[in-house]
Amino acid sequence: MSVVYSEGMTSKEAKYLAVFGKRVAELRHKRGLTQEQLAEKAGLAQRTIASIEQGQRWAKLSTLTKLAKALGVPRKELLDD
Repeated sequence: MSVVYSEGMTSKEAKYLAVFGKRVAELRHKRGLTQEQLAEKAGLAQRTIASIEQGQRWAKLSTLTKLAKALGVPRKELLDD
């Protein structure tokens, strides 16, 4: 599996997770992509994209790399808020 569940996180970590998910969604929307299209470009499941965007799951480095490549941005841009 390409993500880690957010269970047991502190409120600060959960807030950061939500910000990260919002950033992924924002970049996806700017590129005119659906979750399904982004998932296909990144080689991930649509439910993985949805869970990340909803702040329910944290992306591993490999997933972060796939998302950045599919969105055409450096990994750092996914983490900037």
